[in-house]
Amino acid sequence: MKNRFDLIIFDWDGTLMDSVDWIVHCIQQAAMSCECAVPEAQAVRDIVGLSIENAMKQLFPNEESEIRQKIAADYAETFFSKQIGPDDLFPGVHEMLKQFRDQGYRLAVATGKKSAGLHAAMNATGAADLFCTTRCADQTASKPNPLMLDEIMTELGVDKQRTLMVGDSVHDLQMALNAQVASIGVTCGAHCAATLQKYNPLLCVNYPTDLIGII
Repeated sequence: MKNRFDLIIFDWDGTLMDSVDWIVHCIQQAAMSCECAVPEAQAVRDIVGLSIENAMKQLFPNEESEIRQKIAADYAETFFSKQIGPDDLFPGVHEMLKQFRDQGYRLAVATGKKSAGLHAAMNATGAADLFCTTRCADQTASKPNPLMLDEIMTELGVDKQRTLMVGDSVHDLQMALNAQVASIGVTCGAHCAATLQKYNPLLCVNYPTDLIGII
């Protein structure tokens, strides 16, 4: 797999940042606050990677739009109440990204987060300067629509055959399939290897840092 790729596009939550358990907690708390049925932890994990609007529709299909908006607002308030820093990245991620950049890879992020939230997280973790570009759910179509990947590849002038998507959720890998881009799954976030394998990744690894020496 060496020398196969020029561009590596990473998901953020659950792939580079250890945040999935916090997302689960915040959504469950928001549901309780709004006196709605509290979704199971795996149900919340299943929406990680989607835009917040699509996530709310999937988790709370029987609620009115106004209630879903209230849950989303309560979720965001709790989520951003936690101060984050470099240690919120999975161990070794910052060093891995710097190594890849120094080796000549172009790095990007494609995420279901909103742009303000992603940029705040990237700055707080010290990772912002390591990426060439990003795409967020409030800038383009939500995963698994391939538009995020298509826009990144067009902006950076990289062919899909030279592009790799790395993600922890089925939405990441389905997006890669839809874009006809190779993918690698990581199992430290939303979904296990058995689930991710259904979307034909090149392989699944436990942590993103396992990519060192593979690509």
